[in-house]
Amino acid sequence: MPLQIPPALHHRSFRLLWIGLAISIAGSQMQIWALLWHVRILTDQPIALGGIGLARILPVIVFSLIGGAVADSANRRTVLFITQSLMALVALVLAWLTYNGEITLWQIYALTAIQATALAFDLPARQALVPNLVPAKDLSNAFSMQSIAFQVGSIVGPALSGLVIAYWGQYYTYLIDSVTFMAVIGALLLIGPIPQRTRGSGRVQVKFADIVEGVRFILRQPVILSSMLLDFFATFFSSANTLMPIFARDILQVGVVEYGWLSAAQSIGAMAAAMIISQLKEIRRQGRTLLISVIAFGIATIMFGLARTFLGAMIALIFIGASDSVSAIIRNTIRQLQTPDYIRGRMTSINQIFFLGGPQLGEVEAGLVAQLFGAPFAVISGGIGCLLAVGWIARRWPQLRSYNGDEPIKAGAMAD
Repeated sequence: MPLQIPPALHHRSFRLLWIGLAISIAGSQMQIWALLWHVRILTDQPIALGGIGLARILPVIVFSLIGGAVADSANRRTVLFITQSLMALVALVLAWLTYNGEITLWQIYALTAIQATALAFDLPARQALVPNLVPAKDLSNAFSMQSIAFQVGSIVGPALSGLVIAYWGQYYTYLIDSVTFMAVIGALLLIGPIPQRTRGSGRVQVKFADIVEGVRFILRQPVILSSMLLDFFATFFSSANTLMPIFARDILQVGVVEYGWLSAAQSIGAMAAAMIISQLKEIRRQGRTLLISVIAFGIATIMFGLARTFLGAMIALIFIGASDSVSAIIRNTIRQLQTPDYIRGRMTSINQIFFLGGPQLGEVEAGLVAQLFGAPFAVISGGIGCLLAVGWIARRWPQLRSYNGDEPIKAGAMAD
């Protein structure tokens, strides 16, 4: 079957945003993996790597629900201008402190927390914006293309991080990241005004009642709720990213360049899976496919924990990324299609707590377990925990098992 231009890319506004995100994500992923390596250079304590996860998740827990309410009452394009600019500034400060040799662990944690605060507002606005850029029939494809953009950036960014650190210096990874945020800002300028549905006067309003409404909506949607819980527990138990510097340096005994490729391996698998899905007109039996993909995710995590060679670790990480990509695309499609536009930002903000809370709290858990029992045990036990969580969720919410993907859509999207 010849390759075709994915349907979502036929829409100019989405195409511009997609290109900008691919560039920006590459820079952000370079910074994320460079930060973990930086922490490992400053200290050899696994728990210090877990501190990065804690610094990322606390602002998300505090501000996500507010960010969702803002995304539903404010202009989402304006929100993205502000958040992208703030994250670019944080990257510049990281570069400056590192260049002057003044950076400490606590400064890294504090700046990471500031960036996570911006992300708590950025992600609900960005995710809720996509259904305003493409029609409902192309939404699944749009999220597949977003996954590809993320995975391309997650391959290029980590791979470059190792090379940049090795040949230019640590601070250049942060400097480059600050520049890449301009790609999204430029895309938003080219797109121009974007229509969206809001309740009330259209002024920025953050009411406690609106937040409660978002929570109640999720609790009344068993398919959405179960997919969020599945995401949380799978990534909580199977989060191995924070321990990657330890695996690279101490277990596989490779250098920073190989560390960069290990960091990119999950995204290689994820992009391959997303490319295949982007060529499909539709995905049937989505609930069952989602559960199978998370089972594969847990098994591949166990394989990574058992790996003792660079090649074996790469293969396991590629399978982790491929299975996670399938899961993410289906989860995003289910949630966005089954959520009305006026509450989509709040739904996304609640989901953000689950899908960011899982891996970030998982990093803290992995750091603690690795501190006590070693990094391999932390990863292997996490993979087993993931499999147990899938079994519990599949049994508790049979609606997820039977979800097909052609259930009634609650609200249409607005195309450009």
